[in-house]
Amino acid sequence: MNISPIRNPADYKLALKSISKLVETDPAPDSPEGEFLDVTATLIEAYEVKQFAIEAPDPIQAIQFRMEQAGLEPKDLAASIGKPI
Repeated sequence: MNISPIRNPADYKLALKSISKLVETDPAPDSPEGEFLDVTATLIEAYEVKQFAIEAPDPIQAIQFRMEQAGLEPKDLAASIGKPI
């Protein structure tokens, strides 16, 4: 088992493929397969954080979005947060 950096989409796909069967077999953490899985999963996670970063939403926009999803209006929140000025 060869561990190498993940620098591009091809490396990423190869890393995912290399651990897919190991995930199903759930090797013991202290086995060579388990250590390979742990290290490669850590590399994959680091690559995903860097390449597929999701910025936190603006707090007001997040609240408004959630209110729309739930069908709420500002008056519905008055009991929880107080009346608007």
